[in-house]
Amino acid sequence: MHLNAIVTHGTNDNKNWHSINWVKVRRNVRNLRRRIFRATQEGDVKKVRNLQRLILKSLSNILLSVRRSTQENKGKNTAGIDKVLVKTPGARYKLAMGLIHNQDWKPNPTQRVYIPKNNGKKRPLGIPTIRDRCLQAIAKNALEPYWESKFERTSYGFRPGRGCQDAIQKVYLGLCPHRTKKWIVDAGISGCFDNINHDHLLKIIGNFPGRRLIKEWLKAGYIDNEVFHKTEAGTRQGGIISPLLANISLHGMEKALGVKYDSRGQSVGKRIVVRYADDFVILCESKEDAQTARNQINEWLKRRGLTLSPEKTQIVHITEGFNFLGFNIRQYKVKNTTTGYKLLIKPSKESIKKTKAKLREVFLEHHGKHIDLLIGKINPIIRGVANYYKTQVASEIFSSLDTYLFNRQRRYINRCHPKKSNKWKEDKYFGTFNLRKRDGKKRKNKWVFGNKENGNHMLKFTWFKIERHTIIKGSSSPDDPSLKDYWEKRTRKKDRTEAEKMNKRLQKVAKNQGYKCPLCRDSIFNEEIAHLHHIIPKCKGGKDDIKNLVFLHQSCHHKEHYQ
Repeated sequence: MHLNAIVTHGTNDNKNWHSINWVKVRRNVRNLRRRIFRATQEGDVKKVRNLQRLILKSLSNILLSVRRSTQENKGKNTAGIDKVLVKTPGARYKLAMGLIHNQDWKPNPTQRVYIPKNNGKKRPLGIPTIRDRCLQAIAKNALEPYWESKFERTSYGFRPGRGCQDAIQKVYLGLCPHRTKKWIVDAGISGCFDNINHDHLLKIIGNFPGRRLIKEWLKAGYIDNEVFHKTEAGTRQGGIISPLLANISLHGMEKALGVKYDSRGQSVGKRIVVRYADDFVILCESKEDAQTARNQINEWLKRRGLTLSPEKTQIVHITEGFNFLGFNIRQYKVKNTTTGYKLLIKPSKESIKKTKAKLREVFLEHHGKHIDLLIGKINPIIRGVANYYKTQVASEIFSSLDTYLFNRQRRYINRCHPKKSNKWKEDKYFGTFNLRKRDGKKRKNKWVFGNKENGNHMLKFTWFKIERHTIIKGSSSPDDPSLKDYWEKRTRKKDRTEAEKMNKRLQKVAKNQGYKCPLCRDSIFNEEIAHLHHIIPKCKGGKDDIKNLVFLHQSCHHKEHYQ
């Protein structure tokens, strides 16, 4: 597509970037991805490869990849080995034009950094340069829709439209007391991203038009303490395309384990596997079969350069329970069911311990600081944790977390006012801040912690209503053009869930605009920062009323004021 179809030329690069028609850009990329998906389903390999070549050279794909890599992704403020960050509209436009006019792409080594793991060890990440991240995003849009039409239905990690809640719900359906599967292989792969066999991965990818570029990324090496190291295996975490490559390498796990489905897509075999990236569980009918399955999958992994982690892999009976994705899954004996058991999925003890540690750390960091700063840091943590766990049995845990919060609040007050009486402290910091209705009843809790001068208050975990998650249907993918309506409904529900992490006023603003940025028509809950914009500027008499507010992505907000 010609440049003028998307960009209206101006006198400088800033104006050119702001003049891009992002609605058209996203539509072009979405349509190309759907055409690749449909051609793959039809088995037309030649058409698939031609479409992949087309999207690799597509102006829309290049522009969108630059925007995602420099504005939306969480790592946009982390530089690679060249120390280059792309922060301005003009710099983004120059980067995009450079990728369009010079396609002799050569990857750079990654920058090695380390982040802490739950077990106290450190996880190595490989941070690509901004330019390489853009290239990876370009290649991902060409490769991903092909594999989305092939991936197994029980693969949930790092795939569009899928997540942890789908994986947990699938485990629940497979382990209900009336089911026959009672033994679980709770497994994890040892250093998955660091040990994937390159030759095996490239063989699976086949004659993908960007295969040479992927091979060079895999072999590019990394810089650690200013020393270059070769990479003979693995696809380094930190790259945009790395999770997709890991999923491709692990594709076929269901077939290897003999998982079977009937014509309706219902599981009819003796085993079920549920995988989220490199963590997975195999549900079996007997302990002997679980042991066999563990050995089979270990042999299958070895051909990919991988092996099961002894520390993370165990065989357990469902009555013992196991942890998966932050939840504890276990059957309990009860008297009021026909089976005599009930399956409960609760937040794991380790997850709750981590949540308490995070809350404690914030309280200690804000010792002596203004209460509004403390509330501003704590409330997002409460929303995030509560929204993640509220899909399962969490009421009792939420109550205990509220008790823990109350004790931390009392300590905060005592440290701020050591000489004041308890009555004075209670009158100043606790009250009935929140009278909104819930389940037809008014909430009248006089022990809500907050600032009585402005009404700013801390949330409670028990205010979040338990709401079950609707599992994704079969092997559905957003790239499937026949499921357009299904994904629009599902995406809207997901956006509504994300909006619940905000306060009620901002939720209404987001709802009024359909949870989409009115300029680029993408969800306001992608990873790009969203700003509140006054439709009628305050300098022209505009007010802070909900009707005069709208969320715009940061770049769209800049564009609005640039015009």
